[in-house]
Amino acid sequence: MTDRKPEFPTAATDLPTTDDEWRQRLTPEQFAVARQGGTERAFTGKYWDEHSEGVYNCVCCDTPLFESKTKYESGSGWPSFFQPISDDVIKTETDRQFGMVRTEVRCAVCGAHLGHVFPDGPQPTGMRYCMNSASLDLDATD
Repeated sequence: MTDRKPEFPTAATDLPTTDDEWRQRLTPEQFAVARQGGTERAFTGKYWDEHSEGVYNCVCCDTPLFESKTKYESGSGWPSFFQPISDDVIKTETDRQFGMVRTEVRCAVCGAHLGHVFPDGPQPTGMRYCMNSASLDLDATD
């Protein structure tokens, strides 16, 4: 996977509107996951074992989504967080693919597929936001 950090828009109205525009902005893996709802294989994403401090932003629109202080080791092979920065930066939808019913997590600004949320996380929320590294961009502070 080639890391490509594009210049991000300053408002949701500046976001790409077509798949071709998104393909120009994202790597093939980022496009497949964030724009087409794919999933990276467990233990392969760049952030599953990341321990740097900072903020995890949406790879598509740069919206701050998760703080590193809410990241924890879930053993799932994907970066996991117990809460987003705020409830209004994400939206959830019912996902009925693959014969399962899960809760999909998307960026509230650009609609990027981020991952899924499960009610088996640690306190204080009891939630596990199981995210794809390909949908995130860490803005590290250390």
